[in-house]
Amino acid sequence: MHLHMKLPSCFAVLAALLFSTALHAQSEPADSTGLPGDHFSLEGAVELFKKSDSPEDFEKRLNSEDNHVNNLDLNEDGQTDYIRVVCYKDGDDQVLVLQAPLNEKDAQDVATIEVEKQGTDQAVLQILGDEDVFGEQRIVEPFEDDAVKSSKNRGGPAPLATPLRVIVNVWLWPSVRFMYAPGYRVWVSPWRWAYYPAWWRPWRPHPFYRFRVWTRPHYAHYHVVTTHRVVRAHAVYAPRRTHSTVVHTRTTTTVTTRRAHGTTVNRRTTTTTTTKAHPAGGHSRGQGNAERGGRPGKAAKPVRKGRH
Repeated sequence: MHLHMKLPSCFAVLAALLFSTALHAQSEPADSTGLPGDHFSLEGAVELFKKSDSPEDFEKRLNSEDNHVNNLDLNEDGQTDYIRVVCYKDGDDQVLVLQAPLNEKDAQDVATIEVEKQGTDQAVLQILGDEDVFGEQRIVEPFEDDAVKSSKNRGGPAPLATPLRVIVNVWLWPSVRFMYAPGYRVWVSPWRWAYYPAWWRPWRPHPFYRFRVWTRPHYAHYHVVTTHRVVRAHAVYAPRRTHSTVVHTRTTTTVTTRRAHGTTVNRRTTTTTTTKAHPAGGHSRGQGNAERGGRPGKAAKPVRKGRH
């Protein structure tokens, strides 16, 4: 009788421990870096850009909670940050800067989408996550699988098909065609700190474990790489990079602490992509010859961050 009375209590303790472990796993996911970049999906941003009709449309999609791409709160005020899009152009090289205003004087570049036209009907694209947001510069690009038959099985069974990841020609993406159309004036968001579009409402950032689930489907079409291909477009952006000292200090401290404890900051693995032939057809801002203009925007309305 005494043994039977102890068994239920043992099972109760075991169940409690398992439940506690599950909760801890949710609050501290294995692939969390503890950096702001955990809360912005570079892959999702490229997917939204692919679906957008223009940079202006892209900016609106970025700031929609339902699209689950932006979950940043860089100024730590308990509300998500608005991401404005600022474009630069120098010949056939174009850059879209994704930037978060943090207060009246401070802003932080989150990422850049860099596009280069390489022929009559060919263009390549990469998105670069800023080092002050992701801990180090992170490069993501779209890819597609191309089955390449192995030649090692001649005279034997049917050749094996090996998937080969190739660079995607983004020329037919609506947003890319829009940006290279005659008469296009580069888009510069009219919105700034405390002045946002009437349709936008900030939300409380979602927990990382939930946000990561929403962004994982994008990994099937976009991957992290180590090769920086779009170098001319990046040269247009480099002297114009904007960063926040507060964000830089916070990120540097986190990276240093994690490395001191032997923790890897960026856990995502990188992959290699090959080129497939296609038919031919404080702030620091620089000057230079790159075009930076703006189409007239709507009159700014004072929509402040806060609960609604």
